[in-house]
Amino acid sequence: MAEETKAKTSRKVSPIKEFLAGGFGGICLVATGHPLDTIKVRLQTMPKPALGQAPLYAGTFDCARKTVTREGFTGLYKGMAAPLMGVTPMYAVCFLGFGIGKKIQQTHPDEELRYHQLFLAGMLSGVFTTAIMAPGERIKCLLQVQQAGASTSTNYAGPIDCAKQLYKTGGIRSIYKGTCATLMRDVPASGMYFMTYEWLQRVLTPEGGSRTDLSVGKTLFAGGMAGIFNWLVAIPPDVLKSRLQTAPEGKYNGIRDVFKETMRNEGPAAFYKGCTPVMLRAFPANAACFMGFEVALKVLNAAFPE
Repeated sequence: MAEETKAKTSRKVSPIKEFLAGGFGGICLVATGHPLDTIKVRLQTMPKPALGQAPLYAGTFDCARKTVTREGFTGLYKGMAAPLMGVTPMYAVCFLGFGIGKKIQQTHPDEELRYHQLFLAGMLSGVFTTAIMAPGERIKCLLQVQQAGASTSTNYAGPIDCAKQLYKTGGIRSIYKGTCATLMRDVPASGMYFMTYEWLQRVLTPEGGSRTDLSVGKTLFAGGMAGIFNWLVAIPPDVLKSRLQTAPEGKYNGIRDVFKETMRNEGPAAFYKGCTPVMLRAFPANAACFMGFEVALKVLNAAFPE
């Protein structure tokens, strides 16, 4: 019975199908989670208040209220075009990387991988996505911290204008600023992300049943919890990445400088700034992502059976 159960809780790896389904899942994720991502970035990058002054934002809900009051509801969607344009190939490559990571560790197509193998496959997906993720994150963060009515030396009309200005002032290197920080965040976080999802899918599948028959609720729960565990790992390096990518040129000489200054001025608690909107966003956004992925995969399997 154990062997029968294993055969039904695992599924054959098709990297091409996972590539296509992952792209659709990514679109679902961005559409659901971008407003809270904007709040997260603004909390992470707000300046330290002078002695006796109140901080720019008192917290998650204060940031949301002030953003909507000053910039309208669309202010929460600033920078969305950048991840939306990049999200289809990014999540497609993410799921493709996970599929390849699983496939190279299998000795036969129906083999059910152990959890540490799933973690390694997930880490590979993080490596795969960094080349696409880093410039999109750089542009997104710069647009998100740009506020209506604020007098700054640089203003961007949108993601394309932002990319042009970055290239004009610093070349391709400026566009890819924060790549190492993105890699530091995404490699371990992606390992946790996929391992958690696969683990919960197995746990929630009844003995002798098939994971393809899991209810919508169980799939949403597994995807949402995967997002929570992903961000538990990713938040500290994400703070460093956001600060590095939005800092004026020359302020930091790499991720190590950001870490030293943050520790010196704000202490360890600073590495969890933006934690509330991250966790509020993580569950619904990633539940939507994996739900979109599973639906797309079912459609592809029906249209192109193995």
